[in-house]
Amino acid sequence: MSTEAQTPELELPPEPSEREPPRQKAVTIGAVCKALHQEFPDISISKIRYLEDQKLLAPRRTQGGYRLYTQSDIARLRTILRLQRDEFLPLRVIRQELAGGRADGEVQPPAGERTVPPRRLGVTVRGSGALYSLQDVVEETGAEPDLVRELVDFGVVKGESRGGTRYFDETEREIVRAVSELARYGVGGRNLRVFRSSADREAQLLQSILAPALRSRNPERRREAVEALENLASVTSHLKHLLLIRDLRRIAT
Repeated sequence: MSTEAQTPELELPPEPSEREPPRQKAVTIGAVCKALHQEFPDISISKIRYLEDQKLLAPRRTQGGYRLYTQSDIARLRTILRLQRDEFLPLRVIRQELAGGRADGEVQPPAGERTVPPRRLGVTVRGSGALYSLQDVVEETGAEPDLVRELVDFGVVKGESRGGTRYFDETEREIVRAVSELARYGVGGRNLRVFRSSADREAQLLQSILAPALRSRNPERRREAVEALENLASVTSHLKHLLLIRDLRRIAT
């Protein structure tokens, strides 16, 4: 009795939906800073690492211990930074928002709904980031060297001296950039004393509110105090903006 040869079953390739998705291209923490710097001028490597310490980010690590960020990681980081900047949310609330599925597309409102320019809202008091020489500041801001020296003379920016050269941090560089815009309207260093005095008083007020926690020996309490300080500073900046807009509208009417 003859038997028919059995044809072995062929293994079909998995359906497209069942295939493993392609691995996202990962970049270093320095590349992440560079990519986000235009939208978030205060972004720094130390700030990203702090968010990782707070369990808000979880980049994968190479065998050598280097952090690698996928596009999903960067999108999550952008969401965190926008929630801090635009909604003044503390990190513990941001953590809850992300756990609840808050997506990046839900954070940024349409352009017409913004009442405050995004570059003016980011507030961080942890670390000063990179340092810039006078020449660097002049090249990046377009300000005249004499204007920067005038700001130093009037105490608007201070910088720090290293090896006989004065260096400025990222915040001071942005101050120079803002003042250079005002200089086009004839506003000079001596006219900025009112801003400096106002900032000094506000800093003293916020310090007095959080002084006990900031001096605490408990690292966790100090960290929470710094987070609260940044949140208060953001709210204060927003309040000043609203008060200014209110008064300017009265002048214009």
